[in-house]
Amino acid sequence: MKKIVIFASGSGSNAENIIKYFTSGDKVTVVGVFTNNPNAGVIERVKKYGIKTEIFSKSQLFENEFLHKINSIQPDLIVLAGFLLKFPETIIADYPNKVINVHPALLPKYGGKGMYGMHVHNAVVQNKESETGITIHYVNENYDEGAIIFQKSFELSGSETPEDVANKIHELEHKHFPEVIEKLLVEVV
Repeated sequence: MKKIVIFASGSGSNAENIIKYFTSGDKVTVVGVFTNNPNAGVIERVKKYGIKTEIFSKSQLFENEFLHKINSIQPDLIVLAGFLLKFPETIIADYPNKVINVHPALLPKYGGKGMYGMHVHNAVVQNKESETGITIHYVNENYDEGAIIFQKSFELSGSETPEDVANKIHELEHKHFPEVIEKLLVEVV
């Protein structure tokens, strides 16, 4: 059984979607959820699945003890699902090409520090983009600059609000993120 740990900072809809996707299978399981936000919705969302959730501070994330905790789990994949902190290079170094993220735009556009959630959707609408979408990518030492694994786009008519874009992005994330995770863990390995 392949093991995933999820890092999330917010509502946790992607985390819950990934957990639900793998609940009935026998090849992949989510073994833990980590959050830096004690008020994150993800904490309540995952309770019903009996998955261990751990809350940590930004400073703890960068301590050796945290790396040891991850190493004790030995995840086959670390999934960032709405995780807003820069991920530690020490963990990335120990898990090359095993840390992935989903970004709510077609990278390299609208990536980098501060470009997440509604900030991205507002920028896409303000700049009158003709298309947008999602990017699933490996995580490296720079925000949103890791190698791209998968992209899915959709056309914009010009009449969408940032909220309309956000809803369509969530649909794409919920459909494709678990599928890409499964392909990375089951078909390639």
